[in-house]
Amino acid sequence: MAYIDQFFEVLIQAKASDLHIGEGQPPKIRQHGEIVPIRQEPITTEEAVYMMSEIAGPKGWATFEERGDYDFAYEMNEESRFRCNFLRQVHGYGCVFRLIPTKIATLEQLKVPPVIKEFGHMRAGLVLVTGPTGSGKSTTLAALIDYINTNYARHIITVEEPIEFVHQNKKSVITQREVPVDAASFPVGLKAALREDTDIVLVGEMRDLETISLALTAAETGLLVFGTLHTNNARKTVDRMIDAFPADQQAQVRTMLAASLRGVIAQLLLKRADGTGRLAVNEILLGNSAVSAIIREGATQKLEDVIVAGKGQGMQFMDDAIWHVMQQGTVNPREAYMKAIDKNRFRKFLPVEDAGL
Repeated sequence: MAYIDQFFEVLIQAKASDLHIGEGQPPKIRQHGEIVPIRQEPITTEEAVYMMSEIAGPKGWATFEERGDYDFAYEMNEESRFRCNFLRQVHGYGCVFRLIPTKIATLEQLKVPPVIKEFGHMRAGLVLVTGPTGSGKSTTLAALIDYINTNYARHIITVEEPIEFVHQNKKSVITQREVPVDAASFPVGLKAALREDTDIVLVGEMRDLETISLALTAAETGLLVFGTLHTNNARKTVDRMIDAFPADQQAQVRTMLAASLRGVIAQLLLKRADGTGRLAVNEILLGNSAVSAIIREGATQKLEDVIVAGKGQGMQFMDDAIWHVMQQGTVNPREAYMKAIDKNRFRKFLPVEDAGL
């Protein structure tokens, strides 16, 4: 048993999502969205070095010492896997751990809109799953990959940093590659996937121009590509994809994206009004001829109208999804207001003490 496992046990018992360790401050966990300390004594330098180097191993610790950042996955036991991020901060060493469920939830268990299954039936194109850090993108994507794995015989390659959910082969063959252990970088892993008789490729993070460019090319050449971005809604997602390129290439990129985009699933987590945790709300954009024309024109402000008009096909606008859970009483008006895009729509429901927001 590693020294840090005792902290992980507290996290699991508390049904928390993240453990924060920072030199000079008490260890803390994120429970239902709030960060709370789990002991009073701060972490010392010796304690930080001991617990971090023990689970990173000599090679990983050397990498961290050299770079000042290090991402990897740690398995405490069969039920408990953690995504680990080591970092240097003002007061010395720090690290953040995210608990990854080892059992992959189904799309039904996640209660995501049923139309998300449609993306699993596609044969080619680009599907983007977006949202801020900690909004459950990886969980939704893992459920979608598991749905494909259960129902179709495909070759699925994932390029992740680090590997979070471990998939077993069902009907499909799944090849999971970790950056930088199995592939030097996302672009390297993506380029290789084009030569590996791949049907579907999942790109853990589309954070640079080369990765975005290769993902678009892969989608155009007949692969089904799933990628993630840190954007809050469909419009911002399309803008981010195009803005990643120099101005002289943007017209060409708009044409490529218009041809290959099959959909955007944007996700936010909202605190439940009863304090029992959080729930996911989704914006869903499905690619169609109207969406393609809007992307080609560069008129992304019109996407909202297409999403609202496409409700019958399963499209969903983020503010409508937030409105729905607020009307049900699942989420309080303050939380709805804080997460909404059009604040004015929700402002009149705020309690008097929040009127100045």
